[in-house]
Formats: sequence, structure tokens, C-alpha cells
Amino acid sequence: MKKVLIFGLAVILAIVALASLGHIIGLAISLIVVYFSFKQFLKSHSFCGKLLWALVGIAGLSAVVASLPALAGIIAIYLLYVGYKHWTEDEKTASAATSSNPFDNFDQQWNEMKKNFH
Repeated sequence: MKKVLIFGLAVILAIVALASLGHIIGLAISLIVVYFSFKQFLKSHSFCGKLLWALVGIAGLSAVVASLPALAGIIAIYLLYVGYKHWTEDEKTASAATSSNPFDNFDQQWNEMKKNFH
């Protein structure tokens, strides 16, 4: 039951991530515009140049604010990544626990016996 709920949550997170993919791309483009306009604003020496790059930067900032729903998609992608990492880590530890090495199995059984008798 737990795995079904986790799988359902992963499906919902994937849908949220895919639905906000356009916003994520828009956010990336607008952040590039803001960065470029800021760099050009600092390089510019004339008043008209500074005014032009300030206006471009303000337009880019308004696009960043308009793309804030991308944060939900970014958080969903991060949660999917962490969940996948945790899932693969659990599989690795489960496969290590069922090792075919007889010495590993002996150590596990010995530790279990020590727990039971102490």
C-alpha cells in the first residue's frame, strides 16, 4: 500500500512538473534577460544607455514575476529527484542484504542470535 501511494505521488509530481515546463523555460529566459541587461547597464556610460538597459531589466523582472508558477514545477522536479535517489538507495541496500556471500549471511545470523540471547 505504501508503494502505491508513493507511486501515485510521483505521478502527481510528474504531472505538475510537465504542466509547469513552459513557465520554467520562461523563467530561465527572463532570468537570462535580466542578467544580460544588468551586465550591460554596468558597462554603459551614457544616460540613454543606462536608461535603455534599466527598462530592459525592468521588463525582464516583470517576466520573472509572471513566471513564478515555475517554482512549483522546480520543487516538483526536486522532489522527484530526491524520491528517485532514495528509491534506488533502498534497492541497493536490499540487494546488499540478500548477498550470496556465505560469510555475510553468517555475520547477519550471528548478530541476530546475539540480539536474541542478550
